Amino acid sequence: MSIRGMAACFALALMAPAAAAETDLAAAFGAREQLQDVSLSPDGARLAYIVPTKGQGSALLTITPGKDANPSVALVVGGDPERLGGCNWISNDRLVCALWGVTPNTSESAAFHPRLSFSRIVAIDANGGNPKMLSKSSNQFSRGYNRYGGEVIDWLPEEDGIVLMTRNQLADDRLGTRLGAAKPGIVVDKINTRTMATSKIESPRENVVDYISDRHGAVRVMGVEQIDRHISSGTTRYYYRVAGSREWQPLSDYNSVNRTGFWPQAIDYERNAVYGFRKKDGLMAVFRVSLDGSKKEELVFSHPQVDVDELIHIGRRHRVVGVSYATDIREAKLFDADLAKLTASLSRALPDQPLVRVVDSSADEKKLLIWAGSDKDPGIYYILDRATREMAIFQPVRPQLEGVKLAKVQPVTYAAADGTVVPAYLTLPAEGSGKNLPAIVMPHGGPGARDEWGFDWLSQYYAARGYAVLQPNFRGSSGYGDDWFQINGFQSWRVAIGDVTDAGRWLIKQGIANPAKLAIVGWSYGGYAALQSAVVDPGLFKAVVAIAPVTDLPALKEKARWYTNYELTKDFIGSGPQTIEGSPARNAGRIKSPVFLVHGTYDENVDIEQSKLMDSKLREAGVPHELIVFDERDHYLDDGEARAKLLRDSDAFLRKSMGM
Repeated sequence: MSIRGMAACFALALMAPAAAAETDLAAAFGAREQLQDVSLSPDGARLAYIVPTKGQGSALLTITPGKDANPSVALVVGGDPERLGGCNWISNDRLVCALWGVTPNTSESAAFHPRLSFSRIVAIDANGGNPKMLSKSSNQFSRGYNRYGGEVIDWLPEEDGIVLMTRNQLADDRLGTRLGAAKPGIVVDKINTRTMATSKIESPRENVVDYISDRHGAVRVMGVEQIDRHISSGTTRYYYRVAGSREWQPLSDYNSVNRTGFWPQAIDYERNAVYGFRKKDGLMAVFRVSLDGSKKEELVFSHPQVDVDELIHIGRRHRVVGVSYATDIREAKLFDADLAKLTASLSRALPDQPLVRVVDSSADEKKLLIWAGSDKDPGIYYILDRATREMAIFQPVRPQLEGVKLAKVQPVTYAAADGTVVPAYLTLPAEGSGKNLPAIVMPHGGPGARDEWGFDWLSQYYAARGYAVLQPNFRGSSGYGDDWFQINGFQSWRVAIGDVTDAGRWLIKQGIANPAKLAIVGWSYGGYAALQSAVVDPGLFKAVVAIAPVTDLPALKEKARWYTNYELTKDFIGSGPQTIEGSPARNAGRIKSPVFLVHGTYDENVDIEQSKLMDSKLREAGVPHELIVFDERDHYLDDGEARAKLLRDSDAFLRKSMGM
């Protein structure tokens, strides 16, 4: 591979089409990624990718790089309610796509569930022909509405246009006929996506939630949720089959609440084993368990400081070739020597794009689809021919930002009040001294999540507008093991919020933040943290922006009452005085700074009633505030115009509130 040629291509890709001063920053940063879910056909000749259209809409395009002057449109969805979740090639001329959406509930249960989410799996030719619905549909005899569309668990690369997929089967009220499906549950079917010829591989079993194929057409692992009288325990019991057998044998139990037990993920056909996650010394590690009947378990990889949280796959059979974890920056440990050598070469050839990922490959793995990016680069897709060792640029992910000078993201640490060292990411404006700035503390969502080094459209926008941004991985964040996670960010809110407010004090102490112009901005749990920080330390932050925030813990708990996970939610949030003291809506009178609330009416993660309640409590307390509502938009506001408005209005709010 020619490093010189690679560098030339890289420089060409970053040439600015327009001066940065001419850019509408809110529109440019708020725009959805121009390239999403890019995939390579089995022969390596064609690409498929999703592009945004108006609102939440999307289109699936296919192209033959170097030959097609213009891509072909295979599928278009409007976004209200159907949305395009992702597509993958099932043959050289056909794709399978996931659709999903949220729609109002018009049934008798609307009082408890005002909205219903749904998913569907469809197949379509690369030119848009021969569309087929692969998911099972409801009919007039079905008991209920089929909301779950299933998923492909094996792409069967040697069988053209055929997949192995899970499908949700509803019970049928028809009597006196064999046409009905009397027993409900998840089945596994082998489906010809061109003709819809179907053969049943697995019949429905009670409470089955997971099947794992060996990627050669055999279902080898099954997960059964442990439910007692309609109440979930949080534990999934896994079973396996030895090769050639239909008998299920116990494999492991995995509890998702406390992350105990072995959690199987992917089968290694050649080794006759399954890869999965299990804790080692309080941190997630990757183990491999034999499926030959012995259940011999061996450690594959662990890290002494952080969770190992990803398996790296390649090829049409999703061959496991390595693992990934995030310290200050996300890193990969590749087991495949050739691939490790290749990615090391790519990193040297792309020094300004240290995050390098193999996204997809041809069936023979001779052609690779590569994504590379960094904190200051949202990413570029490349096509690498391993035979010729030539790599060509396909397209940048966010062309709207070419010509905009993006800010460097620096891993930092600061000391909390009790002396604990907290990791964080500091983004300073690209220009200036980095001192005495308007500044934002931006706690992440979750709480079972963490921030990572890389491009972040929200923090980069504020940095482009002149703010310093600090993103703390406070105690309660995931990725650092059990001790750091504490109980969780809700029950341990005093520790988590203490770390967030200490982040603001650190910015002031370092001379980075002007104390009179320090704000806090958060989304989801981050929105909760923003509001609760203003409750516990009313004088620290001079303005608060809370996007899709939790505001009342007892109400959040009550919302889950009619679901099987109610007991889990109740235990996760906790009970007693700490839930009242930890609810911003119940302590709104303590907030002294202006508040900016944002919420979508179709939010399935945090109900909009949480923001409406906060709005009313702030009004009663006489706290200056605004509430912006986005109709028929979900938790992520996945709409370029909505996000642009969020950015533009929140920036104006911050400047007004802090006298800028």
